[in-house]
Parts: sequence; C-alpha cells; structure tokens
Amino acid sequence: MKEITILDGLLTTAEGVMEAVLPLLAILLAFQVLFLRLPSSYILNLLKGTLIASVGLVLFLQGVKEGFLPYGQAIGEALGDFSHKWMIIPFGFILGFLTTLGEPAVRILCDQVEETSSGSIRKPAVLYAICIGVAMFVALGMARIVYSIPLLNILIPGYALVMVLLWFSQKDYTSIAIDAGGVATGPMANTFLLGLGLGLSAAIGSQDAIIYGLGLVALIALAPIISVMTLGLIMRVRIYYRR
Repeated sequence: MKEITILDGLLTTAEGVMEAVLPLLAILLAFQVLFLRLPSSYILNLLKGTLIASVGLVLFLQGVKEGFLPYGQAIGEALGDFSHKWMIIPFGFILGFLTTLGEPAVRILCDQVEETSSGSIRKPAVLYAICIGVAMFVALGMARIVYSIPLLNILIPGYALVMVLLWFSQKDYTSIAIDAGGVATGPMANTFLLGLGLGLSAAIGSQDAIIYGLGLVALIALAPIISVMTLGLIMRVRIYYRR
C-alpha cells in the first residue's frame, strides 16, 4: 500500500465543501434580506457557525478520504487472503455495525427522532435497528462478492420486502426509515465500507471490481429502511397485545 500523505488533496476537499455550503448560505442570506429580517447578532452567529462547521467538515472529509478509504481497501485485501472465505461474512457484519455506530449523521437522526417524538421513540432503539440492519446487509454484500451473487438478486427482493413492510409497519417508523436510508450512506460508509468491498473484490482476483466491488452502498441504503420498518412492525405488534 502506498504511503499516505494526510494533506494530499486538501484544497480539492475544501473546494467541494465550499461548493456545497456557499449556495445554501446565499439562500439563507437572501431570505434574511427579503423575508426574515432577523437580528444582526443572529446572522453573525450564523456566519460564525457556518465557518466553524465548514472547517470541521473539511478536516473530517479529508481524514476520512485519506484514512478510512485506504485502510478499508487494505482490510478488504487482507480478508480476501482468508483460506475459509465464509469467515469474511461475519467480519463484514462486525465492520458494518461498528462503522454505522460511528456515523455522525446516524446519531444526529436518532437524536432528532427522540426529540421530535418527545421521547416516545427512544434513540437507542432506532440507532441499534439501523446498525444491525446495515451490518446484516454488509455481511450480505461480502457474501455477494465471495460467491458472485448478482446485485439485482438482492436489491429486487429487498425492495419488494420494503413494499410489504409499508403496509404493516407503524407509520411513524416508515418516515424515519426513509431518512435512515439516506444518513446511513454517510462519509464513513462511502469511504471505509466501499473501500472494503473494492479491496476484497480485488484480492479475490477472479472478480470484476466494477461489478462486485461497487454496489455495496446501494445495499447499505436499503438496509435501514427494512430494519427500521421492522422495528415499527414489532412496536405495532407490542401495542396490539398490550390492549
């Protein structure tokens, strides 16, 4: 593995953050001038917060890109050397769980869910539902790479299951599930786990990295939708039997 220089591409990362943040900031300031007319102290705090968040985002994304992606690939290559390929699947489960547990966007969503529901939907329940769901689908993604399973053979039944769960899951959890599918594919998943899949497919040798190394993020996006709606179904059954 080549030597990693942590500051390589820092300007590119900063440009990407500015392209994302500046249009949003411009819209907020336009609304301030035209409609909101909030106190100047509030706008000053907004600008300070935007600057701090932007610097933090640049450092975070740079660290993820230069640290997690290459180490994910290295771990994937190491897993590919296992003599018993089935052992890769439980490793995928563990890595998927821990990566999702450390995903900042997932924790923010869980905090917002508990706050918005006034505590009726607890943060740990949603957090661990998302983590377990992603872990199971990362394990499934590892099995897909090892045993050359076509991606559509997983995605089509997965989304068919989603359509069924929509009818039975508690409605509050359905909305949470759709958002969970987005936040689970944050920078941690899109770098470390994607690198893991690419490294594993390259190490196996007989796999096309484009066909089997990519596609893992699609499974990660699907996983929390199913797991959170399943949690909603469980809660609906519990409420039914308590009556």
